[in-house]
Amino acid sequence: MKRARPYDREAALDAALNLFWTRGYHATSLKDLEAALDMKPGSIYAAFSSKEALYLAALERYFRQNRDSLRTIGEEAGSPLKALADLMRNVARCSNDDPNCRPCMLIKTLVDVTTDDDEIARYSRQYLDEMRGEFVSLFELAKSKGELPPDADPVRLARRYQSELSALKIEAHCAIDREGLFALAEDLAQQVEQLRVSPGKAKKRAKRSS
Repeated sequence: MKRARPYDREAALDAALNLFWTRGYHATSLKDLEAALDMKPGSIYAAFSSKEALYLAALERYFRQNRDSLRTIGEEAGSPLKALADLMRNVARCSNDDPNCRPCMLIKTLVDVTTDDDEIARYSRQYLDEMRGEFVSLFELAKSKGELPPDADPVRLARRYQSELSALKIEAHCAIDREGLFALAEDLAQQVEQLRVSPGKAKKRAKRSS
């Protein structure tokens, strides 16, 4: 008897992630998954137990990739605010087929799922909250480096920045007017950079608040 070809779990998850991200949970059929993963239905269920479980695994993979990317930025950035501003600019620079131009998969999931998909919705909200926490950490880092004044609220800034970045990705995905997209990204990037205070001003604010 011919043995089934062993599957590469990482490659299968990447393929599932790309397919689900593009089509959404409900619009993706088992036939679509068979073709994308190059696996038979029995092999898919043996490896992932269900379509929902596969989606959750792909969603977690998406979250971890984005979380790790933000953490790398925080570790390598001499200026966290400049790094965040450059993220805005990079969204406008990417090509239409670049995954970085796609709308956030976590937000797409919440729009796509129904009341019967409680588990998927719960994880999507959880990952969005955790991603916001990563942005909070970056703004806290900027604050510790003296780029933000002592009275800056990293949680409030993170919520705003996360929302603006998500909206910009939707614009990048839909935009026909590339010049308008570049202008919007630059406006948002400059808003982030304008949060920076000079060392002298930061010290004065610290003295006033003490």
